[in-house]
Amino acid sequence: MHDKTLTELAASLAAGEFTSRELTEHQLGRIERHDGALNSFITVTPDAALEAADHADASRARSEAGPLTGLPVAIKDLFCSDGVLTTAGSKMLSNFVAPYDACVVERLKAAGTVSLGKTNLDEFAMGSSNESSAFGAVQNPWDTTAVPGGSSGGSAAAVAAGLAPAAMGTDTGGSIRQPAAFCGITGLKPTYGRISRWGIIAYASSLDQAGPMARTAEDCALLMNAIAGHDPRDSTCVARGVPDYTADLAAPLSGLKIGLPREYFGDGLDPAVEAAVREAVAVYESLGATVREVSLPHTHYAIPAYYVIAPAEASSNLSRYDGVRFGHRCENPSDLIDLYKRSRAEGFGEEVKRRILIGTHTLSEGFFDAYYKKAQQVRRLIRQDFLDAFEEVDVLMGPTSPTPAFDLGAQKDPVSMYLQDIYTIAVNLAGIPGISVPAGFVGKRPVGLQILGTHFAEQRLLNVAHRYQQATDWHLRRPELAEENA
Repeated sequence: MHDKTLTELAASLAAGEFTSRELTEHQLGRIERHDGALNSFITVTPDAALEAADHADASRARSEAGPLTGLPVAIKDLFCSDGVLTTAGSKMLSNFVAPYDACVVERLKAAGTVSLGKTNLDEFAMGSSNESSAFGAVQNPWDTTAVPGGSSGGSAAAVAAGLAPAAMGTDTGGSIRQPAAFCGITGLKPTYGRISRWGIIAYASSLDQAGPMARTAEDCALLMNAIAGHDPRDSTCVARGVPDYTADLAAPLSGLKIGLPREYFGDGLDPAVEAAVREAVAVYESLGATVREVSLPHTHYAIPAYYVIAPAEASSNLSRYDGVRFGHRCENPSDLIDLYKRSRAEGFGEEVKRRILIGTHTLSEGFFDAYYKKAQQVRRLIRQDFLDAFEEVDVLMGPTSPTPAFDLGAQKDPVSMYLQDIYTIAVNLAGIPGISVPAGFVGKRPVGLQILGTHFAEQRLLNVAHRYQQATDWHLRRPELAEENA
């Protein structure tokens, strides 16, 4: 069963080939047998999953099943789930049981999906390798000596390994697309405001966006139909109609205009990754697309702008974790100040502390105008670069990451780690959508092709990605672990 895509599983359930309970038991069994080698889950919820599966089977028996009824999914442990441990990958929240569901979780439940549990992530979604989690690093199913990418590395690894057919992630600077590339799956970062952030533990509120991770673009489209749409509880969620994301997947690509940003093919890009990306572009040309070079001139400012804006917002968002209301509290504080200091020092990991300190500094008097205000001005320039490019072309294409997955423990310098997101961060600063699809291998480690569109162009991106996957088989490749029958 685990060798099927989400769409194929939906068809099998509808045909009565197996029940949702049988499918759920199969996936739970795989998690139990194989996740010890990957550490992709923080919390598995077998009792709740089987109860939901039985409910889905009952709905199907009453002819009340929808497209997602009875399909298992995994949820990044940044989404609040009612009655379930919700940690954000941090010691700070290691004892926090959420009292409500995030909007995305609500909508997946309403669609009839079965949650298998909560997946591992970089602490508070701060990282590009899934090594900063308080619950241990996640291993890449293709090569367990490699990272799976971050921060949604647990979700990506679980899907790639066949532990779940699909998962939810969040993307603040590439945290869906980069692990999708490293693990050889498909990951969509929607337009900012397309999906509600209500109930997602915040990192950087003007950048965070939830999105689906699955094997194919078709699967991501199926999930988008369930989770997209306005939520009045989130003031940044756009009141805009939701199309059927599956409707135009097979539309022809004749006449599609593709732009290749010259800034994405320069120094720092692994030649083997570049070769795989250019081969993917050649496939699009064979499908009737035309290709031209474009420029995004402010690209090299994206990382410094991001690492001013995101830590500043993180500093504000994480100030609530003070040892008073919820989360980790130090033992025997001598006074209130001691409670604050020791609770935060003990509860937060090194990367989170680093970003809080950077953010607090840039927001302080005398530095706000020099850093934060200037970074926001650069952000507008980056956004305008994309808007100008989309006046000339329909989509942009390039590598998702400059290298394949790197070895666990290989990135000792924080700045080197930050540079792994050089092609993804600007997308979040501009608020546009992007998708990463499998496009080859370097050795046995996958390569991702990133496809970008203008605001609310998810339907177009899914179409472009789907047609590529119809013409290639990279998304059908499985790591050895996922090919095992058990």
